[in-house]
Amino acid sequence: MESVVWSKPENQRKDTPLLVMLHGYGTSEQRMVNLFDQLPTDFTCAALRGPKVIGDDYGWFLLDYFLTNDFADVIASTNAVFNWINSVKDNHSSVSLLGYSQGMAMASTLLRLRPTSFKATVGLSGFVLDNDLLALSESFDTPPPFFWGRDKADPVINEDAIAHTEEWLNANTALTARTYPGMGHRIEPAELVDVSAFLKYYVLG
Repeated sequence: MESVVWSKPENQRKDTPLLVMLHGYGTSEQRMVNLFDQLPTDFTCAALRGPKVIGDDYGWFLLDYFLTNDFADVIASTNAVFNWINSVKDNHSSVSLLGYSQGMAMASTLLRLRPTSFKATVGLSGFVLDNDLLALSESFDTPPPFFWGRDKADPVINEDAIAHTEEWLNANTALTARTYPGMGHRIEPAELVDVSAFLKYYVLG
């Protein structure tokens, strides 16, 4: 990845659990960096920048209002993230994922392609891709722990995407689902309290 911001200096990362953080569409890694102080200090957080230039910011793949996408774009970004994770994972005790908005689509795609590679996955105000190729290839021997946080009145993620996401998560993961009325398409402190508790339970034990 061309730009990664870490929560800890290199000499403090050894054997810590890694939390890979994936921003939303039309933002940047700084959106995730702003969350570092609200997450458990036991983790090393790494905020990655998406490879697609979206105006003055970035994304993981091109997207329209209906959340349609070019799957080749998705796979290219997914492989770039996998390659980066492979380059650092041996330095860490485990790897978990946190994705916001489009970053949740990325995080869940990474999980679907390599279900045993991640200790826990967090998706915030986002969605799971509705894709037949992914559905054919995925196989979960044990449902992986997944936290899904959102506002039911989120104005950005459409109803069809929410319905598919809810169906897929319930069918395939050990789901912890929380809703936050009035939050909109944002991340708020109360949600991060729940995310921190989830990560402590499933990753730190």
